[in-house]
Amino acid sequence: MVGLLDIFGKKNVGEELVRKVPYGMKLTFHPYRLNANKVESVLLIVDLKNLKEEVLLTSVVVKLPKNLGFDQMALSNAREIRLGEIKPGEDKVVKVEVWGNPRTDLGDYPIEVTAICHYRNYGYMLNAEKKEIVLRAV
Repeated sequence: MVGLLDIFGKKNVGEELVRKVPYGMKLTFHPYRLNANKVESVLLIVDLKNLKEEVLLTSVVVKLPKNLGFDQMALSNAREIRLGEIKPGEDKVVKVEVWGNPRTDLGDYPIEVTAICHYRNYGYMLNAEKKEIVLRAV
């Protein structure tokens, strides 16, 4: 079947996308610390770069520990952000507000960020890259 596709000039890019990491991802906080036991927020900045030669349909999933949240009450601890198509070599920056509350004690809080490469639509996952960053509450 592959030989037939080569005759017509088509190539199967799915296997190549699954084998290699499709994104370059940098995670930072601004400010870099959170005050413990207070209702205040920091900005999680996700800098995502498409390392492939193809346009990638992309979403980012952020998972927080129980004592942090995406709102002041810390009710929601997971969020999916759909970025659409990212062109080859293009950078996308996503800023997510992470809130602490009176239950946020002193310590380190791991935050998991996953960049997902989709095909067809957001229901089909092709590949993903997962990174973790630690937010310190002082």
